[in-house]
Amino acid sequence: MKKIYQTDPWLLPFKDAIDQRHSRILQMKRHIAGDGLLKDAVNNHLYYGLHRGADGSWVFREFAPNANRIYLIGDFNNWKRTDAYALKPVGSGNWELVIPELFLQHGQLYKLYIEWPGGGGERIPSYATRVVQDDVTKVFSAQVWDPEPYVWKHAHAGRRPHPMIYECHIGMGTEKEKVGTFEEFRRDVLPRVKKLGYDTLQIMALQEHPYYGSFGYQVSNFFALSSRFGTPEEFKALVDDAHGKGIAVVMDIVHSHSVSNTLEGLSEFDGTDHLYFYSGPQGQHPAWGSRCFDYGKDETKYFLLSNVKFWMEEYHIDGFRFDGVTSMLYWDHGLGKDFGNYSLYFDQGVDENAVTYLSLATQLVKEINPAGITIAEDVSGMAGLAAPLSAYGVGFDFRMSMGVADHWIKWIKERSDEQWSMGEVWWELTNKRADEKTISYAECHDQALVGDKTIIFRLMDKEMYFSMNKGSQNSIVDRGIALHKLIRLVTAATAGDGYLNFMGNEFGHPEWIDFPREGNGWSFKYARRQWSLADNALLRYRDLQNFDEAMVHLIRAEGLLFEKPELLVADEQKKILIFRRKNCIFALNFSPAGSFADYGFSAPAGDYVNILDSDQPQFDGFGRLVQGEHHVTIPEKCPNGNQAYSHTLKLYLPARCAVVLKQV
Repeated sequence: MKKIYQTDPWLLPFKDAIDQRHSRILQMKRHIAGDGLLKDAVNNHLYYGLHRGADGSWVFREFAPNANRIYLIGDFNNWKRTDAYALKPVGSGNWELVIPELFLQHGQLYKLYIEWPGGGGERIPSYATRVVQDDVTKVFSAQVWDPEPYVWKHAHAGRRPHPMIYECHIGMGTEKEKVGTFEEFRRDVLPRVKKLGYDTLQIMALQEHPYYGSFGYQVSNFFALSSRFGTPEEFKALVDDAHGKGIAVVMDIVHSHSVSNTLEGLSEFDGTDHLYFYSGPQGQHPAWGSRCFDYGKDETKYFLLSNVKFWMEEYHIDGFRFDGVTSMLYWDHGLGKDFGNYSLYFDQGVDENAVTYLSLATQLVKEINPAGITIAEDVSGMAGLAAPLSAYGVGFDFRMSMGVADHWIKWIKERSDEQWSMGEVWWELTNKRADEKTISYAECHDQALVGDKTIIFRLMDKEMYFSMNKGSQNSIVDRGIALHKLIRLVTAATAGDGYLNFMGNEFGHPEWIDFPREGNGWSFKYARRQWSLADNALLRYRDLQNFDEAMVHLIRAEGLLFEKPELLVADEQKKILIFRRKNCIFALNFSPAGSFADYGFSAPAGDYVNILDSDQPQFDGFGRLVQGEHHVTIPEKCPNGNQAYSHTLKLYLPARCAVVLKQV
């Protein structure tokens, strides 16, 4: 395989840096795994924490090199420090305690009390796999979890070369004003995902986090499934059911930082500030108020790599979307940079330890499951991040095309419809590195948070409160409905290698996301999904959902993402964008008022049939086009469009309408 600087001449000046980066990655893999596999070498989760011994006893181990004494405290000893529950040092900063079987019971709560030079305090074990919060005191504790083993029914969902991703949050998955559960999501939401046609579920906020409103991004306990959503067995049932429906499950994993809380998290775990983190100011994230991992320390790499393995093996996760990758890659976390120069990807501003860790993590996923998925959330566009390791890349399968959503916001906010440039839309939607795979989206959870607006809310604002019933007449809502469909269709149809939608956005979920907090009276009103809006045949939300379903099924059924899109027309005057992908032609008219009869353009010779159009009545359209209508090219050259083709296709293109034609 050619190296990334052999396929991209702009990278040639950085050949030495790329070679050195690749060499560091291979050296670190040998350091950890020797000549073997990473998956056989990273097993901290099997050593540390609470486990059953071969004789049925309990064995507890912790890593705390700065500790003088460590006690296990909990329900079983009235939370007192006693010699019977004192851990013994066993070398290299490790501590161990063996407890007879009868001394601990399933469901009991426990913590550690760690003493260090000059102080001490209660801590939750760093490898705890079950952490719960007291309803009254709001205090978090580890919990002994020893149920009957879950019996898996279904195998993994298989490879996803072009994932259609449904991004979701379990707690928000209910319409009730409360925290939703794994079981409710499995029962009520998973069938919706299946019906809509999405084949990959990307779940947020699975790792335990003290503050619900952090959206799961301020993680305290990396090996603990958030108990606010239910039990580990209930989550396994959800994953199992998803696999049975042919849906892969990707976890939104946070290895970019850790909550700064000492009572719940890893910060100052043994009295030092650098057990897993950088010491001093470098260990403090200036924007997030959290702790920054030191990816150069073996202890940190083993901790995080074991975490990856744990989630895949314990919960049969199919892969990960790594959050906050930009923050990991750069010493300044990428804050305030525009990344307009390739040198920024290879200079002294890059934390090469983080680059190495991320590459090891992507390799580990593939060793555990060759069909495993890794996605990088990176705004910097670091060259090679999603290129294969064999091409001297970092090794992610995909990167998020974060600029696409940013541009939709820009166009909607800053320009009138008449000012939208078809050439610019095409460029921003399709401008991707040839050596990398990408996931496109018009909006994800970020655009739905309070302080921002979803696309539908930006297009309609307050009008959606009054005019989303089908009997209403409102030009603002008509525009919003039409553009919502066009924006999502053109984004999905031009996607590099995959597409993502945040739950509820497929039907234009109203308003924003605002988690319970003091400022809103701890209300759940905006931290839920109002599925009933999409189920109501009298509301326009249902028709938007119908369109999204038809769009996703079409893209999958035709295998469109297996070939690159080809531009046919970018008509700036008439606001028409037409492109071809595999055996389909997508013709979109973004004009607010111009409808064009017999609009001609150069196209591949053949017969075409209308297989989808946004103007169908079941999509809240005006019925100006005929589904199933045939179109035949004329054997004459057309000056309009891609001159590689000598035939002309003529279409009726109504204003703010899209049509998809399939060659037959």
